[in-house]
Amino acid sequence: MTEVSSAAGFALRAAGGSVVGRRYADNFDVVHLREEPLLAVVADGMGDGEGSRAAGRTGVAVFGEQLSAAEGAVDAATLRVAVARAQAEVRAAGRRIGGLTGCTLTALVAAGTALWIVQLGDSRAYRLRDGLLELLTTDHTMAWLGAVNGWYAFDSPEARAARYQLTRYLGHPAQPEPDVLNIAPRPGDVLLLCSDGVAEQVPYQRIQEVLASSAPPAEQVGRLLADADAAGGQDNASAVVVRVIPA
Repeated sequence: MTEVSSAAGFALRAAGGSVVGRRYADNFDVVHLREEPLLAVVADGMGDGEGSRAAGRTGVAVFGEQLSAAEGAVDAATLRVAVARAQAEVRAAGRRIGGLTGCTLTALVAAGTALWIVQLGDSRAYRLRDGLLELLTTDHTMAWLGAVNGWYAFDSPEARAARYQLTRYLGHPAQPEPDVLNIAPRPGDVLLLCSDGVAEQVPYQRIQEVLASSAPPAEQVGRLLADADAAGGQDNASAVVVRVIPA
């Protein structure tokens, strides 16, 4: 667990973890957590081959390097440049590998009094505030588009199949831009970054219950990952919990 102080009157406590689950022999998720300034990233590789592994490791490493080079001068433009650079490197890795090479990228970046969320793919960022758990990100999938536009019911067979059809990801041939969201943290907020191995297996009410508990972030992460395994462990599962507390 890490604790990061802030001049804005709050501090951040964070912890992260990842488990293989029962379906795959290896973990193709990547979790990165840097202390100062806070950088939390969850990436979920596409498939279970070398391209999946390379995309997650390459994308997260390049994204983090770009932000380190920014030396704290983080804004929307900086984040988009960092993702563009990661896109280019993942695409280059894909050309070397010669197969599907892609991953999601969901990041939380501290910058002064603000937090930035970067979203590409279907990993997620949630916020618990005053008892309400909100999904702050959009899934970049055909399933999300289908549900929002009424093409089919969210729990239909068509929707289940469409969840594997990502419209944006690192390594996409069109190198799409990420969603970038600026939020103002408040003491008492609890933020969660997670791969779909958590979001698809742990019910909303259970996520809300775990984040609302008084347990430290490391214990909350452990509970969510254990719940994903108890639900069947059908995917790699990763989570980062960030708690905002008074400084």
